[in-house]
Amino acid sequence: MWHAGWVETVKEALFIVSQEGYWGEECIEPLRILTDVGLNITVATPTGGPPVIDDRSIDPSEVGQSLADRVCEIHESDERLQNPTSLAQIDAADYDVVVYPGGHGTEYDITHDRHARKILRETVSGDHGKAMILCHAVGILGFTRDATGDFLVSGRSVTGFPNAWEEGIVDEDDRMPDGRKLPYWVEDEVRAAGADWDAELDQETSVRIDGDLITGRGPASSGAAAKTLVDSVKI
Repeated sequence: MWHAGWVETVKEALFIVSQEGYWGEECIEPLRILTDVGLNITVATPTGGPPVIDDRSIDPSEVGQSLADRVCEIHESDERLQNPTSLAQIDAADYDVVVYPGGHGTEYDITHDRHARKILRETVSGDHGKAMILCHAVGILGFTRDATGDFLVSGRSVTGFPNAWEEGIVDEDDRMPDGRKLPYWVEDEVRAAGADWDAELDQETSVRIDGDLITGRGPASSGAAAKTLVDSVKI
């Protein structure tokens, strides 16, 4: 049973959000859930400028009118999203929870940002904190190494945006609907880094937990991942 009692000891959460296109539901739903259980939430972006939302994630024909309206309203009105902190100014030790919402845009900034990777490494490898990574943001695990130089994800059980879904989005030249070429496919990079990958394509949602690392497959799994995060923190 999902509960909120852990906020008695866990107080600070950090959302690391793309300026190149985050997927609305994957940020807004966890933001709502963690806000509702009482966490103090800080939003950070690579430069400190406001995050940018992926237009497809607020297209009613893609996600439905109700979800599109709700995401747009929060994106435009939430002060935390409108006034983020620069990643370079963040100290991972200040946060109990770090969340990486997904979206294709993360492949152009978050996953290659040295501060985003440093925060992830210090959160997952340290004695304090948990990280939750969603969808395309899981690709950061293909580029993040631990203190010894090994891939942080090596041997860990993870899920994320699968090749089977990417095939239905990009064209034969790996161009996305907006014309940008996709730099890499998440599943390929994370598998190559030694992960135990399973996107559980036969399941409605997919959430994996391995120690201080929680991963979610895509938009429909973002709420379940956030609740798993809440449940995984001991009082």
